[in-house]
Amino acid sequence: MTLRASSLVLAGIVASLVGASPAASEQAYPNQVVRIVVPFSAGSITDGLARILADKLAEVWKQQVIVENRPGLPGTTGVAKSPPDGYTLMLTSNGHTIAGAINKNIQFDPVKDFAGVARVASVPLVAIVPPEFAAKTLKDFITLAKEKPGQLNFSSAGVASTSYLSAEIFKQDAKINIVHIPYKGAPEATTAVIRNDAQMYFAPIPATQELSSTGKVRAIAINSAKRVPQLPDVPTIAETLPNYKYESWFGVLAPAGTPQPILTKVSEDIAKVLEMPDVKEKLLAQGSIPAPTTPSEFDAINKSDTERYGKILKEAGITPQ
Repeated sequence: MTLRASSLVLAGIVASLVGASPAASEQAYPNQVVRIVVPFSAGSITDGLARILADKLAEVWKQQVIVENRPGLPGTTGVAKSPPDGYTLMLTSNGHTIAGAINKNIQFDPVKDFAGVARVASVPLVAIVPPEFAAKTLKDFITLAKEKPGQLNFSSAGVASTSYLSAEIFKQDAKINIVHIPYKGAPEATTAVIRNDAQMYFAPIPATQELSSTGKVRAIAINSAKRVPQLPDVPTIAETLPNYKYESWFGVLAPAGTPQPILTKVSEDIAKVLEMPDVKEKLLAQGSIPAPTTPSEFDAINKSDTERYGKILKEAGITPQ
């Protein structure tokens, strides 16, 4: 073979490899380790959910899937700047949507820098009050708050927490003046209600079940769209305030620009995992309800929640720090 012919053959091989590379990569996905970054500490609900998903996806894909805890904004920033190849994913909560509303020097856009993969689960929260508190129902609570403006408190695990958002939306919808007291975390916020330092806190279902069964708190409403089987006698907030809507969720995001076929595959495989009986059982035990979506549906949720919660926080007087 002449030198010219050899060069032409080599050029053809290189061109075919380059041209076929993206498609081949997508068809073979995943053919290397997949990382699921969790911007929360080990032991959190988000971390637990990520590990359930990682174990099952590893079985489905016959490929290693590891969970990497990178708490706070640095973890999310790292994902936003990762190669959009599907090998770096992030499982986060809907606290992601308010990152820009409470942080002045944020280095990513919660919407533009991410591609939706799938919402994984919704997590209803329960409005708990001190056991001897005068208000026995949510309607009673609203009436009492209007009689005593600025005299009732609600605790939260911090401004970025779902417990805060749930209560703030309730406060605005009910048109009542109750005072926010932020704590370092859920245990402290819960203890505040037990001691009657705060008169309301939005707690996860498992914690509510344990505390209400021992008489330490009383559950008066849940923020889900429908009543839940774990607490069938606890009415929804919407039964008292029909316009109330707040959904705490966990979901998987990828860096913007990740190929659509990869997003679709991961989303469909997550949906398969969430249909597994043992996965459903584990999620329900931690107070989560499987709620998978398509990538485009989750994109829409992320965008609309970012806009809505930003407005709510602004109305509450919360400014980026």
